[in-house]
Amino acid sequence: MNFTEKEISPLASIEEWEDDLLERYPEPKNAETKKTKEEYRNYTDSERVNTVREFYRLNHTYQTYDFVVQKEKEFLKFDKREMSVWDAIDFLNTLVDDSDPDTNLDQFQHLLQTSEAIRADGHPDWFVLMGFMHDLGKVLCLFGEPQWAVVGDTFPVGCKHSDKIVYPEFFEANPDSKDERYNTKYGIYSPNCGLENVKMSWGHDEYLYQMMKNYLPEEALYPIRYHSFYPQHRDDAYSHLMSAHDYKMFKWVDKFNPYDLYSKVPVPPNAKELRPYYEDLVAKYLPATLKF
Repeated sequence: MNFTEKEISPLASIEEWEDDLLERYPEPKNAETKKTKEEYRNYTDSERVNTVREFYRLNHTYQTYDFVVQKEKEFLKFDKREMSVWDAIDFLNTLVDDSDPDTNLDQFQHLLQTSEAIRADGHPDWFVLMGFMHDLGKVLCLFGEPQWAVVGDTFPVGCKHSDKIVYPEFFEANPDSKDERYNTKYGIYSPNCGLENVKMSWGHDEYLYQMMKNYLPEEALYPIRYHSFYPQHRDDAYSHLMSAHDYKMFKWVDKFNPYDLYSKVPVPPNAKELRPYYEDLVAKYLPATLKF
């Protein structure tokens, strides 16, 4: 499938999706500090709305069951590149948008904001590592994937799209919405079959989960795999597919998401001082190199 440049990159940068999340799910009122909507990026409201809407129009149009199957075959061979976590972070730094007014942090510092907030609250070291690693799957953009197949709120494919998904009207153009195999409540699935049996829309969450599944505890893997599954952990829209085990593990997703959304601070962590700790932590759980 060939896409135009605008279809590949409808957003100014992939972080624009995260800014939109903060507007949809603002920081709790009792937080000590928070950024107002007007403080995030120097765009007019209409321009921001239009770019995000276009992003989700493309996402909802093209994220079909067959598309996900195709992407799994293409990327889950992990034959694109072999590198250490540190090389991957350096690689990811090339995604930094010099025009982004919200941050001048490199990717290492950006990842540290999440993981250091987790560490400060005394969580297990594997949870700290998960926070440090959770966005590493965004390297998909550097392998030629369009933004809407890397970031964005995720949702099951192979069954009816919930109206709790952001901009649900755009699913009208998705071929699966007209396919009798996929457009019913359960689609190809069975009641409470468990999310391990459900295919999710393609993106950095699933990609990194598949890369990490042999290295980290299940409690860390659930947030990696489902941290963008907002229709469920915000609206319980897919409880009919969830198992009791899913609900048990989603407690860890709920623990993680505030760190993901609200840990950005103007003062950067001291990356040089912290790197030895993270080098030891990465070496404790992961091999010297990973296949991407």
